[in-house]
Amino acid sequence: MRGLRDYTRSQKVVHWLMALAIMLDLFVAQKFGGVMKEWDRLESRSDHATLGTVMAILFLVRLVLRWRHGAPSLPSSMSPWQVRAAHWGHGLLYFFVGFLILSGILTALSAAQPILVFGAFDITMAKAGSLLASAGSTFDDLRWFHEFATNMVIALIVIHVTAAFYHWLIAKDETTQRMLRFWSGSRTTEDSN
Repeated sequence: MRGLRDYTRSQKVVHWLMALAIMLDLFVAQKFGGVMKEWDRLESRSDHATLGTVMAILFLVRLVLRWRHGAPSLPSSMSPWQVRAAHWGHGLLYFFVGFLILSGILTALSAAQPILVFGAFDITMAKAGSLLASAGSTFDDLRWFHEFATNMVIALIVIHVTAAFYHWLIAKDETTQRMLRFWSGSRTTEDSN
């Protein structure tokens, strides 16, 4: 049986680029709750949509890389409940990041005001007189789902980072180092029975 000892370099790069994009996007999005001038709100929405688009592309690349290369085996020292928690945690994180991206796209499409992705492409479909514009509450309903997904992703990231620190500082089982090591061979397989 072949098992991965480490993630590929491309998996690591995409992981850290996604982490950076998510952190930047959360920083931009948190401004929405405050008082803003209209032009600033439109500019922030465009920045948010652009970062969301980058995150969506990275997420698709990440899914392909995960399908193609898999993931390293978990340490044999992990208890069964930790293995289940790791699988559930990663599964939920993938699900809610996907849900976050999808709900963000649908929210942006239903916005009544223009949202320019990369400062050039208006992705809104709710122009005056359209079916989406007349629906009225579509944007607010979709935004609620987007905010829910955002809160779930934040909670799962906190759990993910906490688990990474646990494996690095307490368990010392190389789990965290697998995503931090860039300088050595990224993918090593070993044969075991």
